[in-house]
Amino acid sequence: MNFKDVIGQTHLKNHLLKSVENNRIPHAQLFVGSVGSGILPMAIAYAQAILSRHYQSGSPEELACIKKVENLAHPDLHFSFPMNSTDSVKNKIASLFIEQWRLFVKAQPYGSLYQWLEALGIDKKQGTIGVDESKEIAKKLIHKPFEGGYQVMIIWMADRMNIESSNKILKLIEEPPKNTVILLLTENEESILGTIQSRCQKLQFPLLPDAVISTYIIENKGLAENRAIKISKLAHGDLNIALQLIDEDSDDLIFEKWFVVWVRSAFKAKGSKAAINPLIDWSVELAKQNRETQKKFLTYCSATFRQAMLKNYKADSLIYFEAPATKFSLEKFAPFIHQNNILQIFEALEDASYHITRNGNGKIIFTDLSIKLTRLIHAKQ
Repeated sequence: MNFKDVIGQTHLKNHLLKSVENNRIPHAQLFVGSVGSGILPMAIAYAQAILSRHYQSGSPEELACIKKVENLAHPDLHFSFPMNSTDSVKNKIASLFIEQWRLFVKAQPYGSLYQWLEALGIDKKQGTIGVDESKEIAKKLIHKPFEGGYQVMIIWMADRMNIESSNKILKLIEEPPKNTVILLLTENEESILGTIQSRCQKLQFPLLPDAVISTYIIENKGLAENRAIKISKLAHGDLNIALQLIDEDSDDLIFEKWFVVWVRSAFKAKGSKAAINPLIDWSVELAKQNRETQKKFLTYCSATFRQAMLKNYKADSLIYFEAPATKFSLEKFAPFIHQNNILQIFEALEDASYHITRNGNGKIIFTDLSIKLTRLIHAKQ
């Protein structure tokens, strides 16, 4: 994987290429952004540029180096990532999962942590980077680069390091082996040890523009332009979400039904104790779904509330909402979503998604969200 394979992020590509060309490569860097913004593909492309820099351009040695990186099998390119024990592997060490990792990255370079754990068959467990893995990282990096140039360690989802593991990685960053580059990738910068953050050069990855996502899926997935535009808007700058939405028309239908039941129950619940029961039943139903489905639904809700607000403020050119299963009227719903409640609604949805990611109790999360919605949609405009 090289820079041309990374979608968008042109200014970041130029910055990283210049750092290689000028031999000003920071030994510890923090890539911050959603997986769908391209933090992993960019890290691999950057590693390729670093590892091949001491070869003559176009030489057989350079081409061989590039090929090894593309296969994620270069001896000086190392990976660490969250994991957990499986039926066949009990030790939580990344090298024991490297074949599965290569298959996953080649198939889903913009994939999420949940998708990675699902590929391992352990999506019900939490993925972590523990102290045994940090010891392995130190053992790998203490050796000189195999091919005589640099060695690169990519730690994907570095926020999943526990305190003990983080402290060992901190020592590596403070006293790095010669010609070693450590790239820490994260979606949750605040969960990384502050002392690690302060010793890394940080690159913030912005979300991808809608036009970049729609163009990519038209050219690579063969979608019609109107469908591609709708998906790109729903994805909100995250290519991973866009790719998941492509084949999920059936999900859209069930999400629509869940959403309509939810908001109608919330309207009825104000001033009626008995009406709270349908909201609890709804919360129980959502709690039965897996975490990824729950998070996708919350993303759908966020997009639908945004569409209602746009409708309320007559921005009809930006409306793409459709409700084929329920014939839900966005026009009638729109007056209830406005400047006095939209930010609080978004915040409530984001909080719910965060707690789901952290493996919170689904019934409690969705019941709490429902009570908040009941209050918010009755706020005066």
